[in-house]
Amino acid sequence: MSRGALGRFFALSFLVARAAAQDFAQTRFICTSIPLDMDPMCSAPMQNSGPVEDIKGTILQLRETILQQKETIMNQKETIRELTAKLSRCESQSVSEPSQYNRANVSVQTNSLKDLLQNKIDHLEKQVLSRVNSLEETKNAVRNDTTENRGKIENALNSLHQRISDLEKGQRNSRPTDKFQITFPLRTNYMYAKVKTSLPEMYAMTVCMWLKSNASPGVGTPFSYAVPGQSNELVLIEWGNNPMEILINDKVAKLPFLINDGKWHHICVTWSTRDGVWEAYQDGLKRGNGENLAPWHPIKPGGIMVLGQEQDTLGGGFDATQAFVGEMSHFHMWDRVLTPGEVYSLANCSSKTLVGNVIAWTEANVDIYGGATKWTFEACRQIN
Repeated sequence: MSRGALGRFFALSFLVARAAAQDFAQTRFICTSIPLDMDPMCSAPMQNSGPVEDIKGTILQLRETILQQKETIMNQKETIRELTAKLSRCESQSVSEPSQYNRANVSVQTNSLKDLLQNKIDHLEKQVLSRVNSLEETKNAVRNDTTENRGKIENALNSLHQRISDLEKGQRNSRPTDKFQITFPLRTNYMYAKVKTSLPEMYAMTVCMWLKSNASPGVGTPFSYAVPGQSNELVLIEWGNNPMEILINDKVAKLPFLINDGKWHHICVTWSTRDGVWEAYQDGLKRGNGENLAPWHPIKPGGIMVLGQEQDTLGGGFDATQAFVGEMSHFHMWDRVLTPGEVYSLANCSSKTLVGNVIAWTEANVDIYGGATKWTFEACRQIN
């Protein structure tokens, strides 16, 4: 090959290599000169080859070089992609680190808030416990004070009763034994009176008494008669806002009495087992009547008659809310139905006043308990 041809070949090779380098991101090529007497492919002597063979060999060698460079470039591209992927992962990690830090901060803040709330709950629990303990101590103190006050009241009432009894000693010899009244000043479950007389079996009855009360609501239980197995064998009660009622063998009739005005009133109730017929008198006048009140049920004997309390058990089981508050006198009971004229005489304190043939009102027949007191009866004195 002549020098001019060889120069043109090198120029062409340089231009092709340069263009390839520009296409493959500035990849560097190494150009090697080929001796005139060497075959570019097999290193065989070329002095006998013609110009065409030389150019052909050169082109093949150049082609092989280009392919090798292309493979190198592809490998470098793969390397670049791997590096780019690694860079992206690094960037993602760098971006995610603040998020993880934020989540860590949120977790720390959440734990701090939970600790704060738990401390607050513990503090409130301690306050509640302290308050409960304080209330328990107050309750115990109030209970003790109530017991002490009750004892003081009983002692004061007993002392007052004793003083009154002493003052009345000079008058008892001249005073009739039925001219007394019992006072129940407080609504308690321990003030009451007990009638000593034992009741017989009764197929009819009349019960009368004087009452004075201004208690509200309800004057309570003036009397209750209980027998074994039936605590409501015979009861007179005005409880709460209910009207006064009479119970016989736990059967009820409502009575038209209005007596809680602080004045003395005379009341009577008659009853017969025949058809359970009953009548109610206030201040000598009939105020109501009815029937079917425990018909054909005789009032049983052998029970306990209590004044001022309602019995839930035989002789006891008192409830302070049902206690009678006021004054009572002339509690009489008959085993028959009194006539309207007899009831009227009783209410007007007639000198021919009847006395109960089952229960008669005498001091010797009534025992008092819990601070109830006896006084000289004054109702008939006011009427006369």
